[in-house]
Amino acid sequence: MFAAIRKLFGRPAPTPAPAARPLTHGSPHAPRYDAQLVPQLTHDHRELVHAYEQIGLLPERDRWDLLPAQLLAFKSQLEAHLLAENVRFYNYVEYTLRDDEENFNLIRDFRREMNAIARGVIDFVKKYQQPVVTSAARGAFIADYRHVGTLLVQRIEREEGSLYPLYQNG
Repeated sequence: MFAAIRKLFGRPAPTPAPAARPLTHGSPHAPRYDAQLVPQLTHDHRELVHAYEQIGLLPERDRWDLLPAQLLAFKSQLEAHLLAENVRFYNYVEYTLRDDEENFNLIRDFRREMNAIARGVIDFVKKYQQPVVTSAARGAFIADYRHVGTLLVQRIEREEGSLYPLYQNG
């Protein structure tokens, strides 16, 4: 699990794409391009993975008592990231592609898929807000933790590799 996460973040950063073209559609409600958005979202990913790795260390250290608080902190970080992504990233990309039906629909589908993955992570956090005291519950937590980690890595790889360049390309 950690190897996949480290592999993801050990690779060289992709070459930045050219900056997005300014919106010229004249709408006062058009989402604005922010050159710092993708670097900030990418930074958020690294912080989320670090927080997730720290959660994974708790069972190894037999600190099950800290699990609910660590999960709650992770959930708060994730929700803040998702809000920024949905409001600032997806809205902008969908707006810039609104006249390109095929790519617009592709982005919409991608957004739904990413939101489904996020719901799975949030459900995992909620599931383990109660103390995990039995060996069966602890085994289930470890299995769920690994599964959610795989989903998290998948989401990050797809966003950074396929989606974020769309924002940078406008």
